[in-house]
Amino acid sequence: MFAGAQVSLYPMTDGFVDVIMSSLSALDPWRDRLRIETDDISTLIVGPPEVLFPALRDLYVAAAASRAHVVLRATLSRGCPGEPDDPICQTGALANPSEPLASRQAGALAALAEAPDTGEIARAQFSLYVMGAGDHMAEIMGCIDFLKSSGCFDRSKNFCTRLKGDSGPVFATLQEAFCRFGPPAGHVTIDLTVSANSPSIS
Repeated sequence: MFAGAQVSLYPMTDGFVDVIMSSLSALDPWRDRLRIETDDISTLIVGPPEVLFPALRDLYVAAAASRAHVVLRATLSRGCPGEPDDPICQTGALANPSEPLASRQAGALAALAEAPDTGEIARAQFSLYVMGAGDHMAEIMGCIDFLKSSGCFDRSKNFCTRLKGDSGPVFATLQEAFCRFGPPAGHVTIDLTVSANSPSIS
């Protein structure tokens, strides 16, 4: 399997270079379990979801701690048929393909109880795309039902769902959506935007 994210960080401050560079250091503890490649547009992070999402959380928390208005944009993908299998992506986090939807929803909710608090609020919106064979709408609606019970659900919007809360549970919720919905051997993607310290929040 291949799993990873293309991530871009956008600080709305004159000191954006310092915010980006200092935030990238939050990935250092994860580097031995991830493949990380940075260029002038984005950072590619490849690895198993149970490592990938905590690394994204730590990157976001470091940027949010700058107190600048910061937006993290990411496209996450697993099982893309156009990508070669990568041994670094071996994972036990994906749902059992024979497990009923209701059991996967219950498992996702149970996993959230272990999510740590970080002290940084995350306001996120994301869309889950389930591709390939099967009833993709059943999987997406099942994910939305899980989100509504997650404790992080804010509201539904056109084409996406909003989450809000401590970034620990928010990124754990995103991880469960990524791993438990859609076929384990199929192609699943997430389009994600997370905002910190927006001046439009009263």
